Amino acid sequence: VMKKKEHQTAKKKKSTEQPERRKTNWKLVSELVHGYRRFIVVATLSVIFATAFSYAVPYVTSFTLDYVIQGITTSTPKFLLPIVESLGGREYFVNSLIVCGIALVFFTGMNCIFTYTRRQNIAYASEGMATTLRNRLYRHLEDVPYDYHKHASTGDLVQRCTSDVDTVRRFVHLQLMEIVRTFVMFGLAAVVMFSVNVKMTLISLAFLPFLTVGSFIYFKYVQIYFTGSDEAEGALSTMLQENLTGVRVVRAFGQQKSEIGKFTKLNATYREKTYQLIKLLGFYWGLSDSVGYIQIGLSLCMGVIGVYRGTFTLGNVALFTTYVAMLTWPVRQLGRILADMGKAGVSLGRLDEILSAPVEKEPGRALTPDLTGDIVFDNVCF
Repeated sequence: VMKKKEHQTAKKKKSTEQPERRKTNWKLVSELVHGYRRFIVVATLSVIFATAFSYAVPYVTSFTLDYVIQGITTSTPKFLLPIVESLGGREYFVNSLIVCGIALVFFTGMNCIFTYTRRQNIAYASEGMATTLRNRLYRHLEDVPYDYHKHASTGDLVQRCTSDVDTVRRFVHLQLMEIVRTFVMFGLAAVVMFSVNVKMTLISLAFLPFLTVGSFIYFKYVQIYFTGSDEAEGALSTMLQENLTGVRVVRAFGQQKSEIGKFTKLNATYREKTYQLIKLLGFYWGLSDSVGYIQIGLSLCMGVIGVYRGTFTLGNVALFTTYVAMLTWPVRQLGRILADMGKAGVSLGRLDEILSAPVEKEPGRALTPDLTGDIVFDNVCF
């Protein structure tokens, strides 16, 4: 019975030691974004235009293969036929095939320009937000009471103000616009593909729901593992900082072996938790890669069968294969986006803990009695 009670007590203690994740402080997010909204808006518009121009490239290829080379008009959009006829019809494009090449170069070039604009503006936003966050943390740590620093570990504070800030910065820089890009790509591709062939579209998108569900499951677990790894890194940083600043005390009391043992234990814990995170990453990326390639292969095989039976065109095969490849990777990337979002949420919560600490207030109007006389230090020594 005593052993059972001890086990329950230890289990309860272990559960209480696990840090609870703070809810996202949207007021803090709004304050960080303030001043950089125009960069985010320009980056979002650039994502939309870059995606539209990137999808126009396969369409030009499909138009060239079907309409120009083979004379098939069924796969050409109805709104495009009057424009083509006004330019001279199929004979004009056959005699001036370079026009299709120029269109490919133009659309690719516009895609490059808007991609550059997107990355430039989101880089300004992410670096600016990180600068604001660092300055705010430093000012806040200067204003908190002495009692706060007495109970807070310096190594953990340093780890939060460096690693966690960089995690938030990397999410804004790398993944924020990827969320917009994923939804824009999926919406545009679905509209075009369903307008061409509904049955082939359903086949081409068959595995995407599984990838999406897998991404959300992966997101749920990666949050847990990342939090454990982040907390273990904070404990390791604290141990290192304490030993570096107190190395004279450690050596004076001959505690080198004891401190090495503690550090080795914390280092092993950090390695184990990080290794679990890496194993989860490897499993998800390997599985999602396999599903993605199977989806592309299925779309290609069904397209070739459709061409052989005469129910599909060669240009549509090229169009669908390219679109499926372009769609599969953003949906697969959704897992990484959600994972980085989870990491950024954890890091933002840890930073919010610092910023939520009350600052030291002035005691108010001090008494100003009428003081007369001199202050004398007599026989003062150490």
